[in-house]
Amino acid sequence: MFWLLVSLSLLVLLFVLVLLAKLTILINYQHYNDNDDLKIELRIFRFIKYKIHVPVIKIDDNSPSVVVKSHTHVGEPGNDQADDQVTQIGKHDIMHRLHNIKELLERVFGLHVIVRKFFQKVVIKKFEWETLMGIGDAAYTAMAAGALWTLKGSIIGLISHYLQLKEMPKLSITPHFQAAVIQTRFTCMIQFRIGHAILAGLKLIKFWKGGRSRFKSSLLNEKTKSL
Repeated sequence: MFWLLVSLSLLVLLFVLVLLAKLTILINYQHYNDNDDLKIELRIFRFIKYKIHVPVIKIDDNSPSVVVKSHTHVGEPGNDQADDQVTQIGKHDIMHRLHNIKELLERVFGLHVIVRKFFQKVVIKKFEWETLMGIGDAAYTAMAAGALWTLKGSIIGLISHYLQLKEMPKLSITPHFQAAVIQTRFTCMIQFRIGHAILAGLKLIKFWKGGRSRFKSSLLNEKTKSL
């Protein structure tokens, strides 16, 4: 009986620690001409790490599809728990995913309150976005640089409205007037408590099930009316 109470106490303590723990997400993206490199790292308690590396995003030469090569890694470098995966995304996959995204966006208005309450607890501790761009024509390059500044400013405005920005974002745009070139580097650090994410997820599941049941009942009512 004593060991049972000790085990239950340890499980409860571990569960509370997980709820109070902060999840840190590090995002690093670089684009240099035709080369892309995306790295995502998830950290909990500073020693539990999960890394995703997507070094290749390119167009397939033999078919109208996109080839994505990814690499996942658990723990510290040197750990054997790694997984390489190559995925080919065709037009049918893209259309299917776009249909799912459209269906999801139709529910955004109902999810707004739940998502916004969770976003208020999300902290952006680092945000850097550097861009070197040129079109080949000085006038068009200047116009494109101005439009890109507007886009970046709008994104920062949305982020600061919904999330907590702990540091001033570092933005830079360097126009290249002599050649057509596009280079960009993006770094971001996001942090939130796992308990807040779990609570928001439970609310989303409850909302989703309620919306689906109302959707089914409306279909049944339409069928009975038609009969």
